[in-house]
Amino acid sequence: MNTYDLTRASVRELNQALHQPADDREFVVAHPNGAHNLAVGVNQAVSVDIQGHAGYYCAGMNQHASITVHGNVGVGCAENMMSGYVRVKGSASQAAGATAHGGLLVIEGDAGARCGISMKGVDIVVGGSIGHMSCFMGQAGRLVVCGDAGDALGDSLYETRIFVKGTVASLGSDCIEKEMRAEHIEELQALLNQAGFNEKASDFKRYGSARQLYNFKVDNASAY
Repeated sequence: MNTYDLTRASVRELNQALHQPADDREFVVAHPNGAHNLAVGVNQAVSVDIQGHAGYYCAGMNQHASITVHGNVGVGCAENMMSGYVRVKGSASQAAGATAHGGLLVIEGDAGARCGISMKGVDIVVGGSIGHMSCFMGQAGRLVVCGDAGDALGDSLYETRIFVKGTVASLGSDCIEKEMRAEHIEELQALLNQAGFNEKASDFKRYGSARQLYNFKVDNASAY
């Protein structure tokens, strides 16, 4: 096991080691103390255990790695993640999972505003609540919220699928509640199980795009 104590080593040294081929594929990060850019750009199947709070852009651009944060994370956790697995044992600040293309992001606590903005295929599961403007322009993937959602959920949504157990303060433009059919319950239950949450999929509501904003309608041409 490779251990990096950030009271002695720098973030650059840690990230350089994570970018090199490794025989020992387990890394422990001690005393992160909210440092920014931890485990950014990892592109191999390694395990990274961050033993404390992390700052901005933790696990950004992740590919293949399994990264666990035993604390809270700052802005942009797992931003532009391509694949792999990121678990935050605490809460996340704004823009968690923004523009992410794949993989699974699990946040056990709450997530701030703009969670999953412009997500492009990632699965995001939040154990608590999320802030306003979450899933803005969400293009693909799934956002699951076990708590409540703030204002303007799914504004200008494309094809991301949203599931919320609690209340939604308001829906954004072109986002509507949709029927929760048997296939959606089965799909959601599998994702909840994968994320490690003891929740019943049938307790959730489904939201998605009304598909009115991103289609050009010739009848309305004079209004454009």
